[in-house]
Formats: sequence, C-alpha cells, structure tokens
Amino acid sequence: MLRLPGAARRVRRVAMLSVHTSPLHQPGTGDAGGMNVYIVELARQLAAQGTEVEIFTRATTGALEPTVELVPGVLVRHIDAGPYEGLSKEELPAQLCAFTHGVMQVWAGHRPGYYDLVHSHYWLSGHVGWLAAQRWGVPLVHAMHTMAKVKNAALAEGDTPEPAARVIGETQIVRAADRLIANTAEEAGELMHHYEAPAERTAVVHPGVNLDRFRPSGARSAARARLGLPPDAFIPLFAGRIQPLKAPDVLLRAAALLVDEDPSLRGRMIVPVVGGPSGSGLAKPEGLQKLAARLGIADLVHFRPPVGQEQLADWYRAASVLVMPSYSESFGLVAAEAQACGTPVVAAAVGGLPVVVRDGTSGFLVEGHEPAGYALALRRFLDDPALTDRLGDAAAAHAQNFGWGAAAEATAEVYAAASQERRRRLRSPHG
Repeated sequence: MLRLPGAARRVRRVAMLSVHTSPLHQPGTGDAGGMNVYIVELARQLAAQGTEVEIFTRATTGALEPTVELVPGVLVRHIDAGPYEGLSKEELPAQLCAFTHGVMQVWAGHRPGYYDLVHSHYWLSGHVGWLAAQRWGVPLVHAMHTMAKVKNAALAEGDTPEPAARVIGETQIVRAADRLIANTAEEAGELMHHYEAPAERTAVVHPGVNLDRFRPSGARSAARARLGLPPDAFIPLFAGRIQPLKAPDVLLRAAALLVDEDPSLRGRMIVPVVGGPSGSGLAKPEGLQKLAARLGIADLVHFRPPVGQEQLADWYRAASVLVMPSYSESFGLVAAEAQACGTPVVAAAVGGLPVVVRDGTSGFLVEGHEPAGYALALRRFLDDPALTDRLGDAAAAHAQNFGWGAAAEATAEVYAAASQERRRRLRSPHG
C-alpha cells in the first residue's frame, strides 16, 4: 500500500461520485449492495476526521430533496439524469452526459477551488469524475469495486458477460486517474495485469466494517428469538443480492445434498436467503424459489426481503454460519460483517475473500463452486456443534482488523499523495 511520508496537507473537501446507486438506498435491493455501505461509511469517517464529503448520485424519485445531509460534513446531492425509475444499470451510460451537466451546474455555483479532489466509485462514475477533475484542475481518485475483465473471466453459468464498452471505459479511467484504490493486494494485481495500471498510482485500502453496529450481542439464541427462529436449528445463511454472480444456488444445492445424506436434517435445518433480485438475476426473479422446489427443499428455504443494517446484524448473529459462494468479490463486505457479529463464514476462495476470511480460523474457504465442496464444509459444523462458537469467537477478533476509521485514514493518505503529486507537477517546469 502507498504510505505518505511525513505530515501532508489534508484534503478539505471531496466530491464523491456514485452515479448508479445512491448511498440512501437499501443495500440488497436492485443494484444497491456493498458499494453503498462502503460509500456511506467511508464518507462518515472522513467527515469525522476533518474532510467534508459531497456525494453526487442520480435522482431516482421526484420526492427526494436536491440535497440531503447524511451526517454533519456529508451531503448527498441528487442529480437529475434520465427518468427517475425504470432505468437499468446497463442503460445509464446514455445518461452520463446529463449527469455530468448536473454536477457542473452545482460546481458553477461555488467559488473557484471549492472541491479539492474527485473520488469516483465504479466505472460509470469514473467517466464523470474524469471530466470533472480535468475541468476543476484537481486530482481524480478512482475505486473500481468490480472490473469487467475479472467478472467475465469467472462468469457463473448462464450469467451475462459485461459489454466491451465497459472494458474500454475502465481502461480509459485507469489511464486518467491520479490514484486507483484497490480493496486488496489481489485486486491491485488484477488492475495491473488486466488494465496495465501503474504500480506507483495504485494503492491498497481494505474496506471496513461498522464495528459499533456489527458486533456480538449475547447468546445466538437471543437473536433467533428476535427473528422467530428455532433455538437449536442448524442455520446456514445467505445474505446479499440474488444474482448468478453471488451464487446463492450453490448453497441451496449443498443443502439438498446434506438432506439427502441425512434426512433427519429436514426437521432441524433452516436456510434463510435474505436479499432481493439484482443484475442479471432480475431476468428470473423467481428462479431461486423454483430451484428450491425442484431440489425438494422448499420447506427449508426461507426467503426474506432486504433488511436494514440493525436487523441484518441480527440475522448474522442468528446464523450458524454465513455462506458466500460468489464467483467474484472485490472484498466481501458481507463476510466481514458476519464475522464481526461472531459468526463464521464458508466462502469461495476468490477475490478478496481469502483476506477477509482466515481459512480454518474464522471460517473455511472452498476452491471452486461445486455444491459438494460446500456441503462438506457445512458438514463440519453439523458434526461438531461447538465449532460455530469456537470459530465465531475467532471471527469476531479477526474482524477488529477492519474498522472504518483505519480505512478512512488510509484513504485520506491516498488523497494527500494525489494532491501532493499534482502540486509537484504544476511546479515542475516540464509539467
């Protein structure tokens, strides 16, 4: 990770761009997910540490105020760009010009030098950020969150590849950005390998977890009582957006294998799926329910809509284990949140998940996406009921490494480095 030597001038005010998903949206709904949580928590902590943040996002309903104060020092600005509803993420590139115009209108109402830096999230925002940063004469810091080339290299069966336009767009942003922020060293390596990102402009900053909200809280049975779940059931949980990329079907198939091996599980296992259809999963919103019926476990699988973070923490605490069989994860915020609540994780050994989950200590990593591999890992918890608490205690301790305060401090260092380098270039006679 890039470290800034000595005391550097702190960036005063950041224009943060999140075109396709609002920090005010409920995570787990539509395109709202870990990135929403990331932006909200990072902005809160940056503000607490002395950097004001203004988040520009697309207005998705006329009922929203043009500006909303999230917390002191964090302002959300709603930009009109296209119809409020009915636009998919794939249709948003056509609205980038309108969104950029709205951002520029806000900027025109301020004194020169009002924003010190632009921080864009996801490739759509990166294109707006590229233009804004050039026009304002400030650095551009960009976070990919996911990358088309990486996703296309690990597609789930039946999933839709990312379009060539996104690959081209991401390549342009990598060239334009003053700094790129990657969630893990592996993601930094992918940026360098797939997009020829310069190592000296690529920084690693681990995302964080709100450790005040996501924490162990009493006995697991207490959380189960609050959610109306039986106290002694085996409960492998899926939480997140329902789409092929996240592979909730792998958990269902693994659960069916466990029931086939041990029919008595039918009376003592519940598989909650907490989240809503998203992305390519919107094409078949009932697909997972139909799969549960075909597998003969419809009575065991409990579908629940996305919930607020307080209740989500209770779902984590109530679970015997969180299961995260994703095909691609830049970090794996859900896994970090679950561990912070004292719940072990069974996850795919992809992306940032090997950083978030300590294999054999806070959970188990599974190579590949064969349901039998996940069934084998879940069987370990069934054979040793005390394993949930043993690994859960270690998981809660491990999660303490992922506080948002540290993430914000590291991000502020990246901002300062980008600003310092820009000032140095401006002073240089060679530009």
